[in-house]
Amino acid sequence: QVYLVESGGNLVQPGESLTLSCEVSRGFHSIATMAWYRQAPGKQREFVAIRDANGPTNYTESVKGRFTISISGDPFQPTVVLQMNSLKSEDTAVYYCNIAGWLTDRTGRRNYWGKGTLVAVSS
Repeated sequence: QVYLVESGGNLVQPGESLTLSCEVSRGFHSIATMAWYRQAPGKQREFVAIRDANGPTNYTESVKGRFTISISGDPFQPTVVLQMNSLKSEDTAVYYCNIAGWLTDRTGRRNYWGKGTLVAVSS
């Protein structure tokens, strides 16, 4: 079993920055992708940013140029970071960390999720 724990959510004003982190409780056998999703009040969860284990990244259009996904530490037990700049009120949501990979050499590829951290952008 593995736990993904997000942190860094806060109440900020428009234009400010936040850094979200996702800590992983144990190492993976192999990781395919690491990503951030978000769910705004009354809306479905949506994709925000993704980083392939080999490096390439992709972002939803509304955050391009403002958000950056990166990793630090052991690549099999990474800390997944989302740097968010120039925040807007429409960025308000619960942000979830996601890792797709193989936890052991005996498990298939699965999606693992954290419980989320709240980002509120308001003046």
